[in-house]
Amino acid sequence: MPPSKMSRGSIRLRRFARRGHVAAIAAALFLAATAWSAGPALAAADDAQARTIFEKFIAAQNAHNAGDVKAMLWNSPGTLLFARGIETRGRDAVADRFKGYYEGTWHLEPDMSKFHVAVISNEVMQVLVPIVFTRGLPGKPPQQNTFLISQTYVRDANGWSVASVLPVANTELK
Repeated sequence: MPPSKMSRGSIRLRRFARRGHVAAIAAALFLAATAWSAGPALAAADDAQARTIFEKFIAAQNAHNAGDVKAMLWNSPGTLLFARGIETRGRDAVADRFKGYYEGTWHLEPDMSKFHVAVISNEVMQVLVPIVFTRGLPGKPPQQNTFLISQTYVRDANGWSVASVLPVANTELK
């Protein structure tokens, strides 16, 4: 419709629509800026949470406290420990396997300066960190070996849990 033939009502509607469009753009920019600025803060929070979970798990291991270790494991048949070429699945079986390790020498020293977190989703994180294992069968001299440990954490209704533990012989993070 040519401008000379527009009614007052249609002009008001256009101005209103234009204002709504500007308001929508402003709201979108505000939300984008808020999300953008929160990204590093959320990553830092996830890193701190992962460190806390990991350090608590290591402390329970070094205390040979199978009950605390079990309480931190994901209550799922999918919980996995793959170590020494043996796959162990399920919370109870994994906790029992750790309990068996505690009968001998078992001590873990993580290199937290090389601790890395990958946030996969709001419910899944993975950590990588080299750890010096001091271990030995009962009555045998202990040995030290360094492994790169990969742990996956899952968040469910009960909070964060350790879903998998995978020691890898190659400890070089590149």
